[in-house]
Amino acid sequence: MHPHDTLAPRRATVCWRALLLTLGLLVLGGCASVYRVDNAVESFPRWNDVAGGTRLPGAAPQGPQTYRFDRLPSQDEGRQAAGQDRLEELARTALGKVGWHQADGGAPPSWTVQVSAHSLRLPRAPWEDPWDHHWGAFGMFGRGHVITGSGQIIWSPMFLHTDWPYYQRKVSLLIRHAGSQQVVYETHAAHEGRWNSTPELWSAMLDAALRDFPTPPAGTRQVNIDLPR
Repeated sequence: MHPHDTLAPRRATVCWRALLLTLGLLVLGGCASVYRVDNAVESFPRWNDVAGGTRLPGAAPQGPQTYRFDRLPSQDEGRQAAGQDRLEELARTALGKVGWHQADGGAPPSWTVQVSAHSLRLPRAPWEDPWDHHWGAFGMFGRGHVITGSGQIIWSPMFLHTDWPYYQRKVSLLIRHAGSQQVVYETHAAHEGRWNSTPELWSAMLDAALRDFPTPPAGTRQVNIDLPR
């Protein structure tokens, strides 16, 4: 038997396995109707702190509360101001879900809320090898070589880079007593993943940051929120 005759069935098997794997991934992707925004959340309540010689109520505030948004100077300039407008709109909805509402007109609020968001785009996930996302004309590179669809390994310097960015995001809310400006509540939600930035994603992170408000458990906790695709 010619050597090439023994390799042909193996190559055919590799091709079929690759095809079945690809079809399986497509089916799973088509069936998935939601995606998960997993958040690491940490909150710090200080409702009973002393402020300006006056002790705030020891218990967390119950029932409807009023607030106004407060901004840093850097959040109120040019493009930053436009982005802050959108972020505060999302935060307004999230706060409404826990019974807090923005004060109307000139009515004095009980609290002030400062909200911020940060996003860092990385070329790849921190644990990934830089070579993982290089593709040749016939297959995927693996440290300087191409693995073709038939399973052959071809050494070549030619490649095409595909970028699979990875994002690290964080939202924070800081609540102060309006009269004394004493910080009474701080909360953060951090999420990492490949999802593109959307209002729905940031809304999910804000909802996660306010989970268990106003009396959250101590320490970092995982808060997962599923969103429709």
